[in-house]
Amino acid sequence: MSRMAQTHDEPLRLIAIRDSELSVDEVFRAVGHDSAGGTALFVGTVRDHDGPSGAEVTGLGYSAHPSAEAELRRVAEKVAADFPVRALAAVHRVGELRVGDLAVVVAVSCPHRAEAFAACRRLIDDLKREVPVWKHQAFADGTEEWVGACAH
Repeated sequence: MSRMAQTHDEPLRLIAIRDSELSVDEVFRAVGHDSAGGTALFVGTVRDHDGPSGAEVTGLGYSAHPSAEAELRRVAEKVAADFPVRALAAVHRVGELRVGDLAVVVAVSCPHRAEAFAACRRLIDDLKREVPVWKHQAFADGTEEWVGACAH
């Protein structure tokens, strides 16, 4: 995988809510920076069961409030302000997804690995808590569930 390093000052490189497939490569390339010694990347995928209940998931969809992308940018700006972020990218998918599909991809590059790990963790945790994206799950037993504010 080739990486195109960049040095421009704007740390927020890619912020998006999309209804098309996500690319780990695109997100990774977006956070390349010559002064970054550490890059942390998180990929959230659709699993075949619900976490808390263990129920078999047969279908899943994400929907987003019209403000979701602006809220994602706000969350990303806060992470970039709180850590020595050189570059940051965050993309969340909406629409109908299948087991194994990528639901969210975030990445952060910083001068050192510990900072990159901490910033990436904060980015995904704050995204899940604050960005208005909702998950609708259908289960094998015929029941359904809506999960609030981006709880994956």
